[in-house]
Amino acid sequence: MRQTVFLNTNREMPLLGLGVYKLTDHTEAENAILSAINCGYRLIDTASAYKNEESVGNAISKSRLPRRDLFVTTKIWNTAQRLGDIEGSLARSLERLKTDYVDLYLIHWPVPGCYPGTWKEMEKILESGRALSIGVSNFEIRHLEELKKISGIVPAVNQIECHPLRYPKDLIEYCQANNIQVQAYAPLARGAYLDNDIMCILATKYVKTPAQIGLRWAIQKGISVIPKSSNPQRIQSNSEIFDFTIEEEDMKIIDSLNQDFRSASIPDDLKDIPF
Repeated sequence: MRQTVFLNTNREMPLLGLGVYKLTDHTEAENAILSAINCGYRLIDTASAYKNEESVGNAISKSRLPRRDLFVTTKIWNTAQRLGDIEGSLARSLERLKTDYVDLYLIHWPVPGCYPGTWKEMEKILESGRALSIGVSNFEIRHLEELKKISGIVPAVNQIECHPLRYPKDLIEYCQANNIQVQAYAPLARGAYLDNDIMCILATKYVKTPAQIGLRWAIQKGISVIPKSSNPQRIQSNSEIFDFTIEEEDMKIIDSLNQDFRSASIPDDLKDIPF
């Protein structure tokens, strides 16, 4: 199976990347990124809210890989959306990342009353070349439909929480039908399914770990995954998902584990708002 996908901008994005959420210790974050790059990862996913863009920039510099060989994603936070500071937020992110462009720039959350205007500003950023693709995160079908009404530019990516315990099938099918690449954050559900009996049985069958089974399940659905880890052994293990195939009947068994379980939290500034 291919290890990359083509976005609707005709740019290639790796199916596997490293998430760096909550890696705020600079040394830990840099070491995790360098470990991932050494294992063959070429996608690094960060965000202004993660407070580690500077660490990502330092690690990329230390890796000595040509910038064009890496796919770097960052995101605009809710506060900047409310302030209308889209240009300023990107400028600060680029400075911290030590680059003059990102491969993918995402709206982190669909802040009510803000995200349509933010998207129009993102269009200008795309046109300027400071983001080679633009997309969204945590958007439901209704949010995507709203963007369709105001813009001819379809998000390249919708990054959502997705794993065997949270499989939003309707949303995924909508995205795929509209040429929006789905990317799964928290694809290991913060470890919530690693002791699941069915996942353990399947891990034994395929001589893999439950984590590898969960990641492979997503990959086989064409969903990009960005598991977060700072452990070099786990980073390596999470990358070993391209050398086997889960049988269709087992894929359906994994599908059946869905319980709409959310392992990631909703930001405090959106908890009381029906976003």
